[in-house]
Amino acid sequence: MAATDDRRPKYQRIADSLREAIQSGEYGPGDRLPGENDLMTTHGVARMTARQALGVLRDEGIAEARKGAGVFVRAFRPIRRHGIQRLARDQWGNGRSIWSADIEHRALEVDRVSVSEEVAPEHVSSVLPLADQEMTCVRRRRFVLDSKPVLLATSYLPMSLAAGSAITQEDTGPGGTYARLTELGHEPVHFREEIRSRMPSKDEMAQLSMAPGTPVILICRTAFTEQGRPVEINEMTLDAASYVLEYDFDAPSAPMCH
Repeated sequence: MAATDDRRPKYQRIADSLREAIQSGEYGPGDRLPGENDLMTTHGVARMTARQALGVLRDEGIAEARKGAGVFVRAFRPIRRHGIQRLARDQWGNGRSIWSADIEHRALEVDRVSVSEEVAPEHVSSVLPLADQEMTCVRRRRFVLDSKPVLLATSYLPMSLAAGSAITQEDTGPGGTYARLTELGHEPVHFREEIRSRMPSKDEMAQLSMAPGTPVILICRTAFTEQGRPVEINEMTLDAASYVLEYDFDAPSAPMCH
């Protein structure tokens, strides 16, 4: 195994040693890592090799560069997204944001909100039960945690459900969209999430202030009523370096059919 490791590029081996030092606690959140000159001297490598090694850690979201100061261990704490608990009716039904299940007492801000009436994309209209020529209420938001953009979200709802309600306003009120749907007689009681990942677009990288090489996680959540009617599709784009996805559930006693 050692021989195999030795054949890896030098920059990768240097990155691995720095990563191990971070994981062992030798370098903590906010600490400055050895610079290019330090790595060149310690490992006897060229500047480009040292730069590539630090670049690996930046691309992984472990470290961040500060202009004129160096490369530092990233201090941002990942969000532990509780995929099931956050959607419990005890959350939004009591006027709390579903985010409160994930962030504890950290500072969350929705710094960009837009609400519009639009023709649904084909992949949305194929799921939502829209009448002929019916428009959708589209809610776009950007979520910022501890001053770092972490999530872009776009929700689609049939305009026949949302029209005239707070859902069409930037501030939907306590409990958010699901609480308003419940008041309108369309309580969401079942959710389906589909998850995949890919590399971000340039626009996504800019909006989420992402380091090059960091992927995004895509979560598409559909909310259903007791009668099985889809009432909302929420497409979320997450900075993968900012999240841990956690799903805590019991083993089903029988096969689940949807």
